[in-house]
Amino acid sequence: MIILPPDVDILSPIDDHIFKTLLTHPEAKSVLISLLSATMDRHVTDAIVRNNELPVSDDNEKGERLDVNCTIDTGDQADVEMHGSRIEEMDSGHISFINKYIYYLTDLHSSQKSKGVKYHKLARTYQITFCNYTIYPKREYFITRASMRTPDGEQLTDQINFILVELSKLDELLKKPIDKLTPLEMWSIFFKFAPDVRQRDVINKVIAVKEEIAVAGALLMEISKDEQERARYRSRRMFETDQISNILTAEERGENKAKLEMARNLKARGIPNVVISEASGLTLAEVEKA
Repeated sequence: MIILPPDVDILSPIDDHIFKTLLTHPEAKSVLISLLSATMDRHVTDAIVRNNELPVSDDNEKGERLDVNCTIDTGDQADVEMHGSRIEEMDSGHISFINKYIYYLTDLHSSQKSKGVKYHKLARTYQITFCNYTIYPKREYFITRASMRTPDGEQLTDQINFILVELSKLDELLKKPIDKLTPLEMWSIFFKFAPDVRQRDVINKVIAVKEEIAVAGALLMEISKDEQERARYRSRRMFETDQISNILTAEERGENKAKLEMARNLKARGIPNVVISEASGLTLAEVEKA
């Protein structure tokens, strides 16, 4: 039986490249089928990936959305994605995140061939997103399933389905007995905590009772031993860190510009420089130069 050694550095499945590799590897079809069954809350017996190619270089990869687009045995279609990095938002409502995935969901649904197909024969479409930060803070549970419903909750149609798994809400699950965990709870714990040596014992217990997660664990171990893959992983992390730094720097410049503009307006009204400094957070020298 595969176990993750307590002292081995393992790459994170939250990395979208690693996540897609785990779901599309030729020897791990059972992993994808198991995960689809767990997230869609239905028995899936087969799945065919339609975009199995991974980018050949980091330059291409950084600009590409690494999703797993597939059809299942019933003909329904699903798009699965790991979302590890925050989307820049205008406010705290995560509207950009939500609208992004609703756009992907409806775009995928409308992309299916309709010529010569009766509307009642159209396939159902699922957008399945694992997110490493909280989108719905008021919702205690980490799984959100949504379809088109009336205000009183009656389902209008099950044609389009949005499934969100918030990996930031799993801490309480670690206290739950392994034999009481649902398959999706097990998968979520694996994705979130596999690299965390402090939770390695929990991960190994999950691996022991869930065969498909054992397959994913073995594959993750092999990927983590690949020095080229580790180098690419570090490159992706550096790229993301640089992006975040650039955004924060731009925001800081914008804030300073606004503060200087405020200081000039207050100076024109005869407000003492020392008062402006205290109010704006600018140094006295910056206020004097404004």
